[in-house]
Amino acid sequence: MAPQMCRSTNHRGSVPEPEVWFRIVHIAQEGHNGGPVATYREQTVEIALGPKGAFENGNIGALKLRAPPSRVVNTVPPARKNPKPAREPKPPRVVELLRKAIEWKALIESGKIATQAEIARKEGITRARVTQIMGMLRLTPEIQEQIRALPDTFGPSTVSERNLRPIGAIAGQRDQLREFHKFLLQGPKRW
Repeated sequence: MAPQMCRSTNHRGSVPEPEVWFRIVHIAQEGHNGGPVATYREQTVEIALGPKGAFENGNIGALKLRAPPSRVVNTVPPARKNPKPAREPKPPRVVELLRKAIEWKALIESGKIATQAEIARKEGITRARVTQIMGMLRLTPEIQEQIRALPDTFGPSTVSERNLRPIGAIAGQRDQLREFHKFLLQGPKRW
């Protein structure tokens, strides 16, 4: 096999960077003249530092790998025996948060929980975060329905509770719907 060069992209002034040349040599004997099969296979990687022709002047380092004939000398790693199971799609986080807000509202209205502060203690989050999540209930019923209908995904959704906060702060339902549709078409803005 002909030597190949790895060229460096760094040049420091007029001092040229050393060039690295390498070649890979495979030796696999199957036996000769009807004799027995060789007891090993060999793969050698030769590395030379210096200008073109470094192989000829003997400035070579080599790495060798010997393996029995039953083991194939291969650069591709074997497949894992226990691959990870396929990831299951799950509902976007914003859908889960809207469901929590609806559940929390029902608990407060039924009297099972007295305040948002009690929800915060029970959930292990801050009262401010409970307020942010409950703020999703200010969205129009049409927007809430569209959020609940979002398809399950493998990664983060473009619609998030944080992106919906400014829309929930709009007073009119028609204006909310208009902004929500703009958001869906244009993507999230930096509010």
